[in-house]
Amino acid sequence: MENNVEVQTEDSKDSSLITNNKVFLCGKVDSELKYSHELYGEAFYEFYMKVKRLSSHFDRLPITVSERLIQGIDLSLGAKIALNGQFRSYNKLEGDKSKLMLTVFVRDFMIGVEDELNPNLAVLSGHICKIPIYRTTPFNREICDILLAVNRAYNKSDYIPCIAWGRNARFVKEIETGQKISIAGRIQSREYYKRINDENVETRIAYELSINKISIE
Repeated sequence: MENNVEVQTEDSKDSSLITNNKVFLCGKVDSELKYSHELYGEAFYEFYMKVKRLSSHFDRLPITVSERLIQGIDLSLGAKIALNGQFRSYNKLEGDKSKLMLTVFVRDFMIGVEDELNPNLAVLSGHICKIPIYRTTPFNREICDILLAVNRAYNKSDYIPCIAWGRNARFVKEIETGQKISIAGRIQSREYYKRINDENVETRIAYELSINKISIE
């Protein structure tokens, strides 16, 4: 059963740029803390978090956190944590190509979270910025991929891949680009295979928001 987790956020000159992108995660630290980058004298670190699904499987999600938030927080391997944040994107140059990278940016950690709460909840509001791609699986399951542009402060936007299923897939495939929508669901990790050449195939990980609810604004 779904729960209504209130994602706490810090004050902002434009609170809508925070409330349009809210994530709550509860799980375990699944990698060592690693330095990522520095911005305006503030250091940021990365690690992976293992979040349980309703089934026996887990999603392994990338997390980015400021040095200013980790004091007094146990981020050792296997430690249980809960956090509020935002699902963000950035471009990373790999050779002569730019690759869209995704991460959960921590806004704060939570203490004393109960296990029965939904461990993976994301709520986004933004504009469809690419024509939806509708398809069916070999087992006739309907799927539709969309790319959602979510505004952020300083005239930036996060570009979040989302996937809808069943009746939601049929609904979203008809929505035109530029339309503003609100969605709720969970962030998932998914393996896929990328053919490099005739002889080599790489296993890669994709991250996306799996949609449970969708509405037009």
